[in-house]
Amino acid sequence: MTVIRPIQSVLFVCLGNICRSPLAEAAMRQAAKQKDLTLKIDSAGTGDWHIGHAPDRRARAAALQYGGIDISAYKARQVRQSDFVEFDLICALDSNNLTDLQAMSGTGTAQLSLLLDHLPGWQGQSVADPYYGDEDDFASCWHQVQAATESLAHMLAKNG
Repeated sequence: MTVIRPIQSVLFVCLGNICRSPLAEAAMRQAAKQKDLTLKIDSAGTGDWHIGHAPDRRARAAALQYGGIDISAYKARQVRQSDFVEFDLICALDSNNLTDLQAMSGTGTAQLSLLLDHLPGWQGQSVADPYYGDEDDFASCWHQVQAATESLAHMLAKNG
């Protein structure tokens, strides 16, 4: 992905904001801290089923086990129209959510991409939804989003 302007804020989006996107938010917070980047980082869902709920217990466990991060205080929210102006980059976790975001973006200025577009060799691919899976699926999800956010943070630090 080509960066059009400096990125100072990133929003991660999946369907319900209780699995993939909060894991990506947590991983990006960690990667940004390691690169000494000051970024506004958040996550949201295109759907409204889980608004106000904490992340799935398996997502919380994966973030804690593999990243040492407690995401239990995160609360799901739905994408708002204002997000397309407030965030410089919005990363969808899969192609269906990217399509939904493109339809919702209107005149917003945010750049839209898939999260895995920022991981060399994975461009155009989706992070598999672990919701109907088991702990191994959440571990795999964590490792994917961690690798992608580390790559994204590296790019932002280099271009910053």
